[in-house]
Amino acid sequence: MAFSSSPSNLANGRAPGAGVTAVLGPTNTGKTHLAIERMLAHSSGVIGLPLRLLAREVYNKIAARAGEDSVALITGEEKIKPPKARFWVSTVEAMPRDLDVSFLAVDEVQIAADLERGHVFTDRILNRRGRDETLLLGAATMRPMIERLLPGASIVTRPRLSQLEFAGDRKLTRQPRRTAIVAFSADEVYAIAELIRRQHGGAAVVLGSLSPRTRNAQVAIFQNGDVDYLVATDAVGMGLNLDVDHVAFASDRKYDGYQFRRLNPAEFAQIAGRAGRATRNGTFGTTGRCAPFEPELVNALQNHSFESVKVLQWRNAKLDFSSLGALQVSLALSPGHDALTRAPIAEDLRVLDHASRDAEVREMAHGAAAVEKLWDACQIPDYRKIAPAAHAELVTTVFAFLMKKGWIPDAWFAAQVEQADRTDGDIDTLSGRIAQIRTWTFAANRPDWLADPEHWQGITREVENKLSDALHERLTERFVDRRTSVLMRRLRENTMLNTEIGKTGEVIVEGHVIGRLDGFTFAPEAAEAGSDAKALQATAQKALAGEIDARAEKLSAAPD
Repeated sequence: MAFSSSPSNLANGRAPGAGVTAVLGPTNTGKTHLAIERMLAHSSGVIGLPLRLLAREVYNKIAARAGEDSVALITGEEKIKPPKARFWVSTVEAMPRDLDVSFLAVDEVQIAADLERGHVFTDRILNRRGRDETLLLGAATMRPMIERLLPGASIVTRPRLSQLEFAGDRKLTRQPRRTAIVAFSADEVYAIAELIRRQHGGAAVVLGSLSPRTRNAQVAIFQNGDVDYLVATDAVGMGLNLDVDHVAFASDRKYDGYQFRRLNPAEFAQIAGRAGRATRNGTFGTTGRCAPFEPELVNALQNHSFESVKVLQWRNAKLDFSSLGALQVSLALSPGHDALTRAPIAEDLRVLDHASRDAEVREMAHGAAAVEKLWDACQIPDYRKIAPAAHAELVTTVFAFLMKKGWIPDAWFAAQVEQADRTDGDIDTLSGRIAQIRTWTFAANRPDWLADPEHWQGITREVENKLSDALHERLTERFVDRRTSVLMRRLRENTMLNTEIGKTGEVIVEGHVIGRLDGFTFAPEAAEAGSDAKALQATAQKALAGEIDARAEKLSAAPD
């Protein structure tokens, strides 16, 4: 039987779930916060999180309390490893294998049902343990799976701290302030953000393809009130603490890597649950071309009542590297438990299959060390998404360097980095370059792929940061009208507006020219009179009230 669960427990006769606590509940129930508190109560620990962005956020919180010297951060593209680290924060995929720690946690365990990433989460659920405490955090839909696979585990449910109410359908232009509008393609997100810019002064944009730095910068302009709207893909559903009151679905269908399909109720809930924080209630609804929600779905979302996960994705983690054929056979094993199903062929398996048909690769992949090195190279993520064959070609090139030269030559690596090291171009061009540099950041963070990995880690991180800042600037230039957003914010804050009237009548409010005052008549800027007319008129009304009164008094006091 291929299925295994917590070898240490099986070896000492304990139940597979002994020492495991599953903390289950909807979003906004404080599960991740609980894990941080529990970890800090132990002498050592590791927490696996679903996103690089979230890992960075949790790392910052723990480092602020335990000190940077005590905390390590491990993701595919970033490694901070102090010599005396006691606490390890990681993406689930990058969780260190051989750590002996007192505490271990895995966040968002329901992702174990995901076709692409699920098998990794399943492996961590079944096989990773802390010496004294193990926490599994996730949705209540995972309860039956945990009961079946980990008998003996303690299950704790946490209620949501605030209510989630259905607000029906509204036009895109009539959404309330502090709304996140959700669509599932970059083109849709951009089109909606353009519309919001024209009507309301601007929107922040969040896409899964953005680097953490760009994503955080975009979220910051929403959080600090520069804009009142966020337009996002389902990337908004995880790992971002947002001050959102309402979530509006502009679409209900997405491509999941295999097909276009409607979101299932639990996926809707993950996103809708971003509305409201702590004890403040939130609302959700539909907008744009999204079909109305049926009453059954609304009821499920409001009451957090969803069908349980029926099966988890599984892939054998005990691989046989004795030969290329043996590796492929071990990867094809079935789980041997009816709660588990063999995961679909993933990107790394497709690359391995492509590589195994290459005569040169077969020639080099002799012996366990060489086969394991090939499998390591197959783990390079396809950030670029050009074509499967192009990605497989890159992997075989890297493998050939490692086998023939011992590492990737500096000159070749420098040339790849240099191609990405440019900040000109539009949003799509910069996004493509970020995907490129992420590939090389991943390679630089492998301990034995480069002669001086730390040197290249610094360079690739610097390039990614430059590109991320440039992309944030382009997104802000395109989707935020600085003048309108500043003026509308000042109006809302009800503060005194800094107003100047030039010698020729131009009206300057908060440093922005908004129009001209001719006698008692205000004329907004001609170019902006359409989309920004309301904002300009409201600003003028408030800013010019005193000036118009003064002119009226002067006129009435003047001799006939």
